[in-house]
Amino acid sequence: MKSLKAVVREVAAQLVISRDYSMPLCMRLRYEPNDPYVVRAAFFIHGDESVEWVLGRDLLIDGLKVSAGEGDIRVWPAVGCGDEAMYITLGSSGGIALLEVPVQDIRSFLENTETLVPRGAESGRINWDAELTFLLSQG
Repeated sequence: MKSLKAVVREVAAQLVISRDYSMPLCMRLRYEPNDPYVVRAAFFIHGDESVEWVLGRDLLIDGLKVSAGEGDIRVWPAVGCGDEAMYITLGSSGGIALLEVPVQDIRSFLENTETLVPRGAESGRINWDAELTFLLSQG
């Protein structure tokens, strides 16, 4: 199977602290065609240390238009901001983070991922033999 390059994009986002205060952070999105259902999002507040989350690509695509997700990760378009922003909440035992991100950056990133692996064609990119071997080795 042909190897394709990853899609990587850095996005300037805001960590929403309160209605009146937010803090800038860098979000680095990474999409690997050999793991076609997910987008890895690394969040940098200070320096090189990051926190990484795994997001469903379909979740991000759906969240451009409507509220999507449940549980630890939710995504929705910002109401009243036109087509400028979207929100992502990330929840863990340590608390919940609310992020405001530029929707155009996310849309552009997702369009680039769909150029590599069109939506609906993800299963054709998975090496099922390698996945099964890995799962059996975990036994």
